[in-house]
Amino acid sequence: MNKKINVVIAGGAGYTGGELIRLLLHHPFIKLSAVLSESRDGMTVSSIHRDLEGETDLFFVRKLPDTVIDVLFLCLGHERSRTYLKENNPDNVYHVIDLSQDFRHRGNQVTGDRRFIYGLPEICKEPAAYTGRLKSAGNVANPGCFATAITLALIPLAAEKLLEKDIHVHAITGATGAGARLSATSHFPYRDNNLAVYKAFTHQHVREIRETLSESMGSEVPTLYFIPVRGDFPRGILASVYTPCLLDQEQATNLYREYYRAHPFVHVSEQEISMKEVVNTNRCKLHIEKHGHMLHITSVLDNLLKGASGTAVQNMNLLTGLPQTAGLQLKPSVF
Repeated sequence: MNKKINVVIAGGAGYTGGELIRLLLHHPFIKLSAVLSESRDGMTVSSIHRDLEGETDLFFVRKLPDTVIDVLFLCLGHERSRTYLKENNPDNVYHVIDLSQDFRHRGNQVTGDRRFIYGLPEICKEPAAYTGRLKSAGNVANPGCFATAITLALIPLAAEKLLEKDIHVHAITGATGAGARLSATSHFPYRDNNLAVYKAFTHQHVREIRETLSESMGSEVPTLYFIPVRGDFPRGILASVYTPCLLDQEQATNLYREYYRAHPFVHVSEQEISMKEVVNTNRCKLHIEKHGHMLHITSVLDNLLKGASGTAVQNMNLLTGLPQTAGLQLKPSVF
């Protein structure tokens, strides 16, 4: 490719924005031309993301460049993206990939003349089917981190209409899942050596998960009981998911392997898995076990990458005709 794809990030000072900057600076087919931030306007990007010192000379700016922008990533936080697009009306932007929840839900995926599609690449068994829907819409509502981990654990069952009974989920996430802004439950004295349940049965991602699984199944899925936990580590998600299932161990494993056969970032492991195998990568690993009449699925991923910025880059690759793995061949830090 001779001409690089021109990309801008709005809201680049937070955790997901920082991860996008790191990915895009080293993406072989991308030119990151601007990073926007109102609070950091005029400061160097490396003064906030200090690991990037020597990697980039970009400054945070307040306004979108006047040039044609192939892809605009919005890392603005929930309930801010829709307002931003209404106020700025960026006609010079071809595609928008939003990392908030503003456009994820049914009946809420249009603003102005832009239509968004829910952006989980593994939502279809065949990648070409998803890519066609993606390009038809042109704009992406990137999925939530918990929603990605849990949906990837369940969608092969939904696709075969095998979710027949209540679904139970217990999942733990790292401190970066709360965002970069300090709160009473995100600062070090609270998080260190501490675990806590929050938003039991009421987490905002439950609606997102149910909508995605129901669409795949062609009918409403059973009740999903979700207990989220705040972890005392920086990044990663481990989700423990179980539901009654008639399949035996071998049948279930074969079903999952066949569903994800064409998807490069999801791997079904015969061994027990842990977060360190996927942290700092765009991968999700799944482990499946049958216990009596219950099927138990463990799902692990990095909440900032496969759970956010990595999937956003994956969607950008698919939208712009690039290999979906471009810029995402990352190695975990196991030790």
